Amino acid sequence: MEFSYFLPVNIQFGWNKVDSVADFVKPYGKKVLIVTGRTSAKKSGLYNRVVSKLDNAQINHVLFDEVDANPLTTTAIKGSELAKANGCEAIVAIGGGSIMDCAKGIAFMAMNDGDINDYIFNRKTSDNALPLIVIPTTCGTGSEGNGFGVLTNPETGDKKSLRCNAIVPKISIVDPAVMGTMPSHVLASVGFDALCHNVEAYTSKTAQPFTDALSYYAVTLLAQYLVPLYKHVKAVANGKPIVLNEKQLTKAWESVTLASTIGGMVINTAGVTLAHGMEHPASGLKDITHGVGLAVIEPVVVEYTWSANPDKFGALARIFNHGDGSELGEALRSIVHDLDLTTNLTELGFTKKDIPWLVDNVYVVATGNIANTVAEVSRKDIEVLYKKMF
Repeated sequence: MEFSYFLPVNIQFGWNKVDSVADFVKPYGKKVLIVTGRTSAKKSGLYNRVVSKLDNAQINHVLFDEVDANPLTTTAIKGSELAKANGCEAIVAIGGGSIMDCAKGIAFMAMNDGDINDYIFNRKTSDNALPLIVIPTTCGTGSEGNGFGVLTNPETGDKKSLRCNAIVPKISIVDPAVMGTMPSHVLASVGFDALCHNVEAYTSKTAQPFTDALSYYAVTLLAQYLVPLYKHVKAVANGKPIVLNEKQLTKAWESVTLASTIGGMVINTAGVTLAHGMEHPASGLKDITHGVGLAVIEPVVVEYTWSANPDKFGALARIFNHGDGSELGEALRSIVHDLDLTTNLTELGFTKKDIPWLVDNVYVVATGNIANTVAEVSRKDIEVLYKKMF
C-alpha cells in the first residue's frame, strides 16, 4: 500500500463559531474584502453580524456583493481588481459554494497577473493568493474544505476548477447555526451535491484509505439525516407539523453540515468522477442549479459504472438498505424523489441537439473526472448516457 494525503485547511466547527470571526481574521491583516452574494447574507443578518465583529476588532472591510450562482471568471476578476485597488490583505467569503468558489478566484487573481483561464487550464501555474477565510452558509459544495474554485467562462460556457493549495482556506468557520436560513429547495440541492461528492470520492480510482474512511462515514450521515432534515425545513416553511424535535434537529444540522465539509475534503484528494464531469458542461451551458443537474445525472452514471467495482458500490448500497451495487442507482433515485428533485434534461431546457456540445465539453473541462471513473468510458458511452436523461 502506498498513498499520500495533504490538506492544509484549518476547520473551526461548532455552533456560533461565527462570533469568533475577528479572532480568526486578525492574523491575516487589518483590511479585508468581504465577498457575498447579492442579497442572502444581508437578509439573514449574517453580513452585519460579521461586520460588527470585525469593526469591534478594528478590522476594516470593503464589500463585493456581485456573485451569482455558477460564478463567472469575469466576476472573480472584477472582485480581485477591487481587492487590489483597496489594499485588502485578506478575503472573507460569506455564503454558499458559489460565493466561496468565486472568492477563491478573487484571492488568487489579486496576487497573479494574466488571464485566469490560463491558470484554470494549467497553461500557467502559481501558488500565490491572498489569505482566505470562509463562512459557508449552505451544506453542499464543501468548498470550505479544498483548493478547488469552480468558475464558468461566460464566453465559452466552459465550467472548470481553478486548483491549487494557495486557495485552500486558511480558516473555514463551519457553523451549523448559520445553515438554518436556507430554503428547503436549496437544502435539497446542496445536500444531494454533498452526497454525490462522497459517493464519487469513495468510488474514484484515486481513492485511498483516508478518503475512504471519511467519505463512507459522510454517506452514512447523509443517508440518516438529509431527507428528514429536508422534510422538517419544508414542513416549517409550510406551517405544517414539525418532523424533528429540537435534539434531533440539532443532530441533523450538525451531521449534514459535517458531511458536506467532509465531501469537500475528500474530493480534494480523490477527486470526483463522471457524474460531475457530465454535470459541469450542463450547468455551464444552461446555468442550471448544480445539485439539480446531479439529481438527473448521478443515478444514471452510477447504474452504468457500478459493475466496475461491485465491492465499493455494494458497500454504499447497503448503507441505504439495498442489497448490492446494482441497486445503488435506484437508492439515489429514491433520495432524489424524497428531496423533490426529480426532473430530466428536457424539463431543464435541453434538447437532444445539445448533446454533441455537451459531449465535446466533457472532454474540454472534465478529462480528470473521466480518468477517476472506475469504468472505461468512451465518447459514445457519454452520448448514450446523456440520451437516457431526457
